Amino acid sequence: MNAPASQIDSELEIRASALESNSSDPRITCARIAFFLMVIVGLLLSVNWFVCHTWNHFWGTPAMPLWQIIPSLLTISFVVTTLLGFHQTNSLLRFVYRVSAIWLGVLSFAFFASVVCWLIYAPLMLFGLSPEPRSIALVVFGLAFLATVYGLVNAAWIRVTRITVNLPNLPEAWRGRSAALVTDLHLGNVRGRPFTRRVVAGLRRLQPDAVFISGDMFDGTKADLDWLVAPWSKLSVPRGTYFVTGNHEEFTSRNKFVDAIGRTGIRVLNNERGNVDGLQIVGVHDGEADEPQTLRAVLQSTQLNDRRPSILLTHQPSNPAIAAEAGISLQLSGHTHGGQIWPWSWVAALVHGRFNYGLNRLGELQVITSSGVGTWGMPMRVGTKSEIVLIRFEAAGEGSGEYRQ
Repeated sequence: MNAPASQIDSELEIRASALESNSSDPRITCARIAFFLMVIVGLLLSVNWFVCHTWNHFWGTPAMPLWQIIPSLLTISFVVTTLLGFHQTNSLLRFVYRVSAIWLGVLSFAFFASVVCWLIYAPLMLFGLSPEPRSIALVVFGLAFLATVYGLVNAAWIRVTRITVNLPNLPEAWRGRSAALVTDLHLGNVRGRPFTRRVVAGLRRLQPDAVFISGDMFDGTKADLDWLVAPWSKLSVPRGTYFVTGNHEEFTSRNKFVDAIGRTGIRVLNNERGNVDGLQIVGVHDGEADEPQTLRAVLQSTQLNDRRPSILLTHQPSNPAIAAEAGISLQLSGHTHGGQIWPWSWVAALVHGRFNYGLNRLGELQVITSSGVGTWGMPMRVGTKSEIVLIRFEAAGEGSGEYRQ
């Protein structure tokens, strides 16, 4: 049975009521946010202290020298500029955010370097050996510095990942054709219009028949949205470009982001189905797709034809069982960034399981999760890559499965 529009409205009202009841007192909500921020800042400052203490010990510098104030200020600056960025934008704010975001990446690698220093030093001391602390620090922190530089360069290098997908009942018009999956540009304080131009230029070279953008086009910060996405208006593909929101477009009202994208000529799929040459394309915004009951209701309302293949465009690779239940053939997502930098890639894999990255199956449903073309926070990638995914469509029984480069 397919759900009528009234059922969708009912589901959304239930969800809104639940959210409202969970946040009855604004003072409680503000107190929780303040507590969360205090915990984050306290944790980051503790990591700062540990790194500086380790360096001082191994390098033989005085405890708490004046220069240690700078890392602490950069750590606090990242949190402050992140919050301010939702309400204002200017050159100084963007500069401080970028510098502090880079420092956050440096801090991550420096923390693990500090741990390694002690893991090397302590056992040698226990066995009565006298290691040279400066040599240990020079090598280990040197490797952390090289990882930082590599992470910055690697994040800026956009690669193409090629995947062949076999879909049952694929219309003749789509056989051997390709579509590009682009996700997580995170345009804002770090990535701007020049980055958009690079992505669009890459798509022009690939010449896909369609482009799917599965959310987080923006970072969610205050910006000149039309200026950031203007290069998309220069892209023309035969079967269109399609967009749904990600969680960063849902931090505030998504309307301003959706409107800016719509003005470029990109088709925004507002929890609806489109039909392109016999292929059903369903787009569900992250605000609805994140809630299982709402997602199920939206998919039922699209009245999918189970004799034709379908693509679900949604930001997060969550709730795949609901997509499989609805008869979706292929889900296209992003959000995870693959963890972005080591060792957080392991954490992302634990959270999202096998749907963290790449092409995976759940029954008849195929799910492609991209690590994204941009970055959030620290503009670095170690152990992951910035990518555009180029998908080649073949009828079931044709082609050779997945291939990458």
